[in-house]
Amino acid sequence: MPAALKDRYDTAYISKLAHAIQRHHPAFETTRFKSLVFDKLWTQRELKARMHHISGCLHDSLQRPFPEAITVLRKAAPNFGGFEAMLFPHYVERYGQAHWDIALAALADLTQYSSSEFAVRPFILTDPEKMLAQMHLWAQDTNPHLRRLASEGCRPRLPWATALPLFKQDPRPLIPILTQLKQDPSDYVRRSVANNLNDISKDHPDITLALSRQWWGQHPHSNWIIKHGLRTLFKQGNKDALTLVGHDKSTHISHARLTLNTTQVHIGDTLTLHADINSDKETLGALRVEYRIAYLKKNGSHTSKVFHLSKGQHPGSHWHMSKQHAFRQMSTRIHYPGPHSMHLIINGEEKSKVVFELLPEKE
Repeated sequence: MPAALKDRYDTAYISKLAHAIQRHHPAFETTRFKSLVFDKLWTQRELKARMHHISGCLHDSLQRPFPEAITVLRKAAPNFGGFEAMLFPHYVERYGQAHWDIALAALADLTQYSSSEFAVRPFILTDPEKMLAQMHLWAQDTNPHLRRLASEGCRPRLPWATALPLFKQDPRPLIPILTQLKQDPSDYVRRSVANNLNDISKDHPDITLALSRQWWGQHPHSNWIIKHGLRTLFKQGNKDALTLVGHDKSTHISHARLTLNTTQVHIGDTLTLHADINSDKETLGALRVEYRIAYLKKNGSHTSKVFHLSKGQHPGSHWHMSKQHAFRQMSTRIHYPGPHSMHLIINGEEKSKVVFELLPEKE
């Protein structure tokens, strides 16, 4: 099992961080810093709590005003990367809000080594108009990391991040930024724009669809963003979304069948599903093929989740696919023994259904 993300902040990492800072600030006491980090409560802290704690220890150990402290941290930051390096932008978020211009310049620099997507959000909440103007400038920058920050930082539903209820309520101020990036040459940026669009669709499908209609057909990049950004609406079977991208018709499907290798599977085991689709025309054409599982909940009701099987053009008149689906227990999904069902969905329409029994884990 891979180590937890929080455990990347280990003694080697903290030691490396301490010495990197000392190179640019000789008065930095590395021993004191490490003792502050690994206090009695260290093992009890989860990932974000550890990041918050480290930034506080940095502040206590640097003993410098924010403009001086962040100058040192910006010099040390290029030696670090990945999620754990987000502790640098977190320092700005925590201590830089009284120094707006210096803080934003630091976030623009630091986002290149990890991401400032979390750290910009308190600035947005403080002054949305001013911050969106800055993010629109970032959206025009030659650096793809800054262009991505412009989109990712203002996502209404960015996971793990500070909520932006103003954009959940009204995402229209975000449209100029997303429009600026709708044909961006960087896949890194386009993926963020699509995720932002998908966030908006969860609260305002009408706004997402209206914007998608404007963009559709303008460029392959904007088409890709739309197809990825409408994924929640696709899974909901939204006809307008499916029609926009050409997945509106399945009347030519003469046969669609879902079968399972067994009708009983234990929690912790894997089920194999087979999908067979035939057309009464020469080709199946553009299909979006998914399967939905109705999971049994603890209270006896069911909740559904949709999984992807295939999308795009299918040139032949027959298509077959097999896939394994695991029923292992996870922190995000607890399985309960009892009746379940699996449904084959083509272009948003249910075509076949199979009932199966989920059995208790083997002893």
